[in-house]
Amino acid sequence: MYRLYIMLFLGVLFVCCDSDVDAGEFVVGSDNLSVTNKVILIDTATVEVSTINFDSLVTSNQSRILLGNYDDPIFGKVKSDSYFQLTASGYNLQTTSSDTEGANYVFDSIRMVLIPDKYYYGDTTKVQSISVHRLLQKVNPNSDDDSFYNNSNLTYDGLSLGTASFLPKPLRQDSIFVKLDNTFGDALFQKLKKREITTQEEFVEYFKGLVIQSTTATSACVMGYGVTSKLQLYYSKKVSDSETSILKEFTIGDYSKQYNRISLDRTGTILSSLPGTTARLSSDLTENKSFIQSGTGLACRVDFPNIKELKYIAEKGVIVDAQLIIRPVNNTYSKTYPLADSLNVYVADQLNRIGGTLNSAAGTPIYAVLNKTEDEFDENIGYSIPLGTFMQSEMMKQSDSKSALILTIPNISKAVNRLVLGNQKNTGNKVQLKIYYISY
Repeated sequence: MYRLYIMLFLGVLFVCCDSDVDAGEFVVGSDNLSVTNKVILIDTATVEVSTINFDSLVTSNQSRILLGNYDDPIFGKVKSDSYFQLTASGYNLQTTSSDTEGANYVFDSIRMVLIPDKYYYGDTTKVQSISVHRLLQKVNPNSDDDSFYNNSNLTYDGLSLGTASFLPKPLRQDSIFVKLDNTFGDALFQKLKKREITTQEEFVEYFKGLVIQSTTATSACVMGYGVTSKLQLYYSKKVSDSETSILKEFTIGDYSKQYNRISLDRTGTILSSLPGTTARLSSDLTENKSFIQSGTGLACRVDFPNIKELKYIAEKGVIVDAQLIIRPVNNTYSKTYPLADSLNVYVADQLNRIGGTLNSAAGTPIYAVLNKTEDEFDENIGYSIPLGTFMQSEMMKQSDSKSALILTIPNISKAVNRLVLGNQKNTGNKVQLKIYYISY
């Protein structure tokens, strides 16, 4: 009888053995268990792997300034610029209310200070250059949700206020200092000195904010900086022959007013034909590979087209356990492009709309966890996802709808990490699905 089911419904290989032990999350009542029950291992069910593209990710309020660019040999040209509005604790220069005292203040200099937060991705051995520009548009979102996205854009002055070139040292957390134009600094200073700016509203009306861009063609990495980065205005108080230096700082007070514009130029790459957000690019068309990248919105979609057919195996039966192992493709990861320790797993519909996280029977989120155990051919390296609850639910659905899994790298909105995964046809890095079904 099992042969008949194989021919008609599955086209898969069943390995059978006698068992009176529950093999997974779904517990069959002890009255129904006997030595005649069969635990069936199904390891050749079809798994479809594809790449999808979320065209917009919320990158505001992520507590990170992300700057840099690099030319990825697989994904294309990655670039991140950061936009933000500044504020101050107060807008008076004087330590007292005396206008006479204010007349003694003179402008010295102005600079931007960037403080690395230890995040980086790519090659840090090459010089990186950045350019600071003044925004011409207020940092106010156009959408109704008060968010900015990786593709949000604000107009800015093409004339640079200041530039800096440096060798990235993210783990040492050496601050990056960008000397800004004195004319710009003195103009801001005079506005404060003359009390033409006394409130945040007046300040933003005059100085809408900054955008910092990555400019060099030799850069090979993207770095993260803390939102504690600041604009520093130095001025002096002159009395007779003495001079006292004074510092006034402007910070990112509202994190929702800071966001990163992250772009990916896929021209000439295997991903150049990636469709819109509701469609998918089959791994059969991309050398049996699927792609994930944080920041730019690339994600891996996994479908199980024949899962409903499993219910025809026996009159009474359940999926008691299932395990998906999806493997990174050899030679696509390295110290420069390291593997993530885990992946987030979501459940989505046919239009790539995410309904929530993949959860266990207890309701806790399930992650794809990386097995780092190395072997001669890296065949053991892969992400493991327990799917018992999900598979049982999909098999027993009464409707024709099918759910898929969406895999992303954690911190999808504040990083640019990437990953290449193999499908069932990928030599040496095949995705593998094992389903344990018990009839009773």
